[in-house]
Amino acid sequence: MASERMAEDGSGTGSGTGRAPEQPAALATDGMEEPPRPLDSIDRSILRILQTDGRASIRSVAERVHVSRANAYARINRLIDDRVIRGFGARINHERAGQGASAYITLKIVQNSWRTVREQLRALPGAAHIALVSGDFDVLLLVHTPDNRTLRELVLTRLQSIPEILSTRTLLVFEETDLDPAPQG
Repeated sequence: MASERMAEDGSGTGSGTGRAPEQPAALATDGMEEPPRPLDSIDRSILRILQTDGRASIRSVAERVHVSRANAYARINRLIDDRVIRGFGARINHERAGQGASAYITLKIVQNSWRTVREQLRALPGAAHIALVSGDFDVLLLVHTPDNRTLRELVLTRLQSIPEILSTRTLLVFEETDLDPAPQG
């Protein structure tokens, strides 16, 4: 299968897209973002397949959505170029990977400091997801750390040292379950 993917796209990455998974799509340079092109049922089927198996070969995707390999390849590249597909990655069992402590941390931040705070949060070890939200707090941060001591250090030292963060609340994760996309019929 790996040789099939390599032969089809020349990358040998196993993504089946012709691009290395870590390479982001080109960003708009004029500051104005084009509206996304509408997705049809084939595009949505391709997305479901790749969400379930990001390593699916172009041939496999094409067969499952009933299009040619060239069509599937072009569609996947368009989805990457349009930034519908943001990348390819593995779903990690954090506990087995040595990241046994997880927490959602809510943050209240200084008004209009989102961009500054976001960049500082991105640099935190173990930061997995950052969202600007509405409600009683401004930011929701998901972190994975090796243990509670490291989590404590992250919250009480690293986060509290960011001047734009006004307050935090830590919600420990006792158990988590990734929700896989609906299986194909």
